[in-house]
Amino acid sequence: MAPYASDENTTAGEGDEQRSGRRKAARYVVPVTVVGVAAATIGLVPALADSGDPDLPKITAQQLIEKIAKSDVQQLSGTVKISTDLGLPDLGGLESSLMSGAASPDEGGSSADPTSKLTELASGTHTLRVALDGPEKQKLSLLENAAEYSVVHNGKDVWGYDSKSNEVYHGTAAQGPEHEKEQPPATPKDFAEEALKAVDDTTSVTVDGTAQVAGRDAYKLLIKPKQSGSTVGAITVAVDAKTGTPLKFTLTPAGGGAAVVDAGFTQVSFDRPAASTFDFTPPKGAKVTEEKVTEEKAIEEKASAGAGAREHAEHAPKAGEDLGKGFGGLDGMKTLGEGWNAIAVLDTGGEGVPSGKAGGDLGGFMNSLGDKVTGKFGSGTVFSTRLVNALITDDGKVYVGAVTKDALVKAADAGK
Repeated sequence: MAPYASDENTTAGEGDEQRSGRRKAARYVVPVTVVGVAAATIGLVPALADSGDPDLPKITAQQLIEKIAKSDVQQLSGTVKISTDLGLPDLGGLESSLMSGAASPDEGGSSADPTSKLTELASGTHTLRVALDGPEKQKLSLLENAAEYSVVHNGKDVWGYDSKSNEVYHGTAAQGPEHEKEQPPATPKDFAEEALKAVDDTTSVTVDGTAQVAGRDAYKLLIKPKQSGSTVGAITVAVDAKTGTPLKFTLTPAGGGAAVVDAGFTQVSFDRPAASTFDFTPPKGAKVTEEKVTEEKAIEEKASAGAGAREHAEHAPKAGEDLGKGFGGLDGMKTLGEGWNAIAVLDTGGEGVPSGKAGGDLGGFMNSLGDKVTGKFGSGTVFSTRLVNALITDDGKVYVGAVTKDALVKAADAGK
């Protein structure tokens, strides 16, 4: 089916209404942490074969965004397939350790802690079973070879269970809107809401025909940066024609090739899951680790019920703001540029990345991971993935964004 007409030439009133719909659609903020050359991504597309393009009524991009915004599915269950390829080097487990920042079981942690376990979704191919019944009941199961890992949220309790190690992690669900999306995104809806936050005047949005996903008719929303210099090529969201729920999400890099992350529903039902789905009792003999409530978390929990929560909400990135503004809350971090070309900048006050002979063995290793660059700013090293790139200058400044290497060098030169 041919693509539908673009909505780029809307009137001023329609534009305001469209932006309002985008803000409603982007209700959650997925946190992004940058540690050295850690990469973060948004995007989903499953390895599914479409069974033909359904003939659906015409719809504009504005109407489709509003359809996502108005979607209020409270019950859902299904299977999601996620496959991630950021193009990161094999660091022998170091990559996962950097990204999770969590203690290993030997250091008093637990293999069932969701904070560390769910970071596995950042690489490789995974199959998930998901279920939800309102805001107080969710379950996500990560299926592995001859093993399964599950996170169950039921009321105030959060349970993590790793069948391979027979370990259980028990914590309490944080309260308040700022805690609604603390875990990594795992469904097309999670990723779609994050992507829609980037939709602004620097973005082209159109309806690109129809598709069938997991046996359901869907419209395809196509999102593309208008600016040059971004590593994001295009994002496609397949939206369920009946419920407005995102079923499939595709992010392809500007450099071409396969999607950076492929995932989506292979099976989905909007019936209410059985109540027993969210029941959990630690298996006999399992090692149970209770969440350690730090002083910082205790203060945060108390604040979430009063003025502290309101202050947090005031300073949090708002829906519709540039993606890069999410970095602004980090100490010493500032943002250059706007929209898809936003670059986060941090001055570490250090000596940059050890390199060459002066860096010894570590310098040689770092050189093998990155590319040396020079400019008006001096010299530094660029560490690249298929989506996020980082420039660390020899005098300790860090530039990170979903932009090309040349864009990072230009930003460093401009900041000189």
